Amino acid sequence: MPEAPALVAAHGRATLLTPDGEVLTLTGSHIAEALGEYPPPFLVHAPATARRLDLPRFLDALDLLELFAFALPARHAAPTPRGLAQALDLPPPEDDEAAAALLPEIASRLLRALADEAGGPSGREAAGMAAQLAGAADWPWAASVLAALGQSDAKPSRDAFKPWRRLPDWEETAPPPPPSSFDVTGADARRRLAEMLGSGAEQRPQQADFASAAAHAFAPRDAEGAPHMVLAEAGTGTGKTLGYIAPASLWAERNGAPVWLSTYTRNLQRQIDQELMQLFPDPEERRARVAVRKGRENYLCLLNLDEALGQYGLRPMALPLALVARWAGATRDGDITGGDFPGWIGELFPPGTLYGLGDRRGECIRSACAHYKKCFVEHSIRRARTARLVVANHALVMVQAALGGGEDGKPTRYVFDEGHHLFDAADAAFSAELNGVETAELRRWLLGAEGGRSRAKGLRARIEELAGDIPELLPPLDLALREARCLPGGGWYARLTEGTPPPEDAVTEIFLHAARRQILARAPEDDGVYTLEVDLQPVAEEVAETGAALGRALQALEAPLTYLKELLAKRLEVPEGEGDEEMEVGERIRLETAMRGIERRALMPLAAWRGMLKQLDLPPREAGTRPLMVDWLQLDRREGRDVDAGLHRHWLDPTIPFARTVAGSAHGLLVTSATLTDAAKRHDPEAAWHEAEARSGALHLPNPAIRAAMPSPFDYATNTRTFVVTDVDARQPGAIASAMQQLFLASGGGGLGLFTAIRRLREVQARLGPALEARGIPLYAQHVDAMDNATLVDIFRAEENSCLLGTDAMRDGVDVPGRALRLLVFDRVPWPRRTILQRERRLYLSGGRPQDYDDTHARHKLRQAFGRLVRRADDRGVFVLLDRACPSRLLAGLPEGVTAQRVTLAQAVAGTRELLGLPAPMGSDAEEP
Repeated sequence: MPEAPALVAAHGRATLLTPDGEVLTLTGSHIAEALGEYPPPFLVHAPATARRLDLPRFLDALDLLELFAFALPARHAAPTPRGLAQALDLPPPEDDEAAAALLPEIASRLLRALADEAGGPSGREAAGMAAQLAGAADWPWAASVLAALGQSDAKPSRDAFKPWRRLPDWEETAPPPPPSSFDVTGADARRRLAEMLGSGAEQRPQQADFASAAAHAFAPRDAEGAPHMVLAEAGTGTGKTLGYIAPASLWAERNGAPVWLSTYTRNLQRQIDQELMQLFPDPEERRARVAVRKGRENYLCLLNLDEALGQYGLRPMALPLALVARWAGATRDGDITGGDFPGWIGELFPPGTLYGLGDRRGECIRSACAHYKKCFVEHSIRRARTARLVVANHALVMVQAALGGGEDGKPTRYVFDEGHHLFDAADAAFSAELNGVETAELRRWLLGAEGGRSRAKGLRARIEELAGDIPELLPPLDLALREARCLPGGGWYARLTEGTPPPEDAVTEIFLHAARRQILARAPEDDGVYTLEVDLQPVAEEVAETGAALGRALQALEAPLTYLKELLAKRLEVPEGEGDEEMEVGERIRLETAMRGIERRALMPLAAWRGMLKQLDLPPREAGTRPLMVDWLQLDRREGRDVDAGLHRHWLDPTIPFARTVAGSAHGLLVTSATLTDAAKRHDPEAAWHEAEARSGALHLPNPAIRAAMPSPFDYATNTRTFVVTDVDARQPGAIASAMQQLFLASGGGGLGLFTAIRRLREVQARLGPALEARGIPLYAQHVDAMDNATLVDIFRAEENSCLLGTDAMRDGVDVPGRALRLLVFDRVPWPRRTILQRERRLYLSGGRPQDYDDTHARHKLRQAFGRLVRRADDRGVFVLLDRACPSRLLAGLPEGVTAQRVTLAQAVAGTRELLGLPAPMGSDAEEP
């Protein structure tokens, strides 16, 4: 064990336990002075610690997260002293002093875990890796790791960084037979649910009713294009996850085909996977019967890791690659954006360090890859083909449907959990953008890196690797690569964002510059900070002319690529009478891969862009006529800086393509959520269900949807309070900060503050953080702390008395049961953003009631947030809205039995203490932040 102090940070205050056992509380400049007197300290999450103490981001330290990731790869832990203690079955510390005292014990436990590997193959590889890190990265834990493994004289090993050497190969299986058509009745679903829960489980009638209703989605289809669609609203606490798993698993078993369980958020995807442990408690059986599927970009690419390891002698990359390699040898599925990969690993290093390890640029070369047989993506695809339940997400389901069916085949049965997000997911999946980033990405895919370090070999190298030396492919290939130079080349970003004239032959750039000028000329207001949008019509003459030239250039590029694809298709054909030998499977796969790449990465976006540009030739739409698509020009900004410009296109109603490509091709689908309908329309349930059907695509299907609703079993009237504060000016960050401080102190922490604007969140955090932490309540904030959203939620869940500030991402899909979330505060009414797309939808999708369209949007957000408060029957929580201008009609959407009270801040503070059972303090909490 190193002789080192232990450091725990709060905002502007540090607790330091010296090697002699002395506890120091430090503030301001004394922090840096004291740290300079000692060796690098034990701490947890060095970048976050540095930010809280206003120290250099990469201070020298013995970060326990690095040791945890090395010693216990693929293990979950919240990145705080308390989180690590819980993961190691240690008593969680009660305060910063106890946390500092615990850090050496945590280090000792982790080193003992490594000692258990000593002598085995894993231990030898760990020793070789640690020895390599001692020299390549001066890793401060290296000597301790080697001592724990009993191999202080171990030789450095580069092979230890190559996890593919010990990963299993995937194996191809025969195509599955067609599914059977056996029914699943409501009674069948109830019996399966009872078996899953066991005889001693709590009886929940609503859950059994839900399972029975969900079974209707698994009835045999009566006509092509006419699926059975069930819309099932299940209040929080119903137990809907197990409720739909019951009929889904039974149908899959009886019919020998998978059911796809789709969610909107990664959090729920992980929760469903965990719930399936009740159905398949044996890990091996669960692995065979359950597959988790995400987009290709979510998985670790072994070839990217291999190529990065070729450069890992560079000090900044050696340690992160070592931690990733350790994880890759232990992971269940290779998902580097969730699953068992600790999201905080990437936070410990410079931004973007791990970005290139996933296939985020579509560079996968499939069977030409040296690691193809070990590939995590290919493993997951093959597991999904033979699994009975596939846990996916809305984005993947819709993208695969838009592509005409994905690598996993085309399912016939779907369950869409978080169904209230179907509209948004379809909106993202079936939209298109013609901007600098998208067009430059296509050029890079076609021409390669054109300088710099990248594996982007370009289409020529890709075709040669996949299809071999085929002379007839060269002429169209050469022509396509020449025509691709119409797309933005090197330096386009600086030219566009700084307004520098593009080269004369840069057709795409010239159009984007013209679009930017139209945006700046017609924007109704420009504060220089936020993204700008303007209507496409009437089109400025410059935009029309440059758009027409770009359309011709894109058509000239599309033609040889189309011919190239046709030539590859002919190679796959085996003409009659020309030999009996069939093409080898490997060659066929390579040709199909090349064809698929050209179609999806080039021809599909080119067709979409040309369709968008054709709108420039059309006369402006007459006022009052309903559009099918909505087109606009947009200037993107980030942190007040222009970053891109272009033309955007969305469906006015994205459930039309959803119904056509996803629902219409299915045999049955269940759409479920706790908030499918607008609860404010309880008096008119037909109108409420009609809205739900409109936002789920049911209205575009021939069969009417089956409706089902199960109320929540929770006693909201007793266990919650809802306050609208009337004496706080929500326009003033200082007033919001003061109000949140008093409320968070009244609840003793466990508070989630939700904001409608990032700028206001940051202003409040700066005022609020030091004041709360001086009272022993840690404060974390999205867009401020050096952590991603999943890490922040993990910390909030583990640190029961902490508080968290966030925006929409912290409202959706966050499951924090128990006391860790007992107070939720909105800074303002979450009205929809004022955009061109929202303007058109409120006009044409509102049934002639635009204000009601806005109200419904806000009510759904408030209701979703309220649903975070009570996750178990014994949870208690307070919901506060600081916007005194909130109309009462918005609060009518909260659960039945909940009555909002308009009160002063002092009354809200007292009501919070009363519900949560906390005593009033001796002094005043109204300290100005």
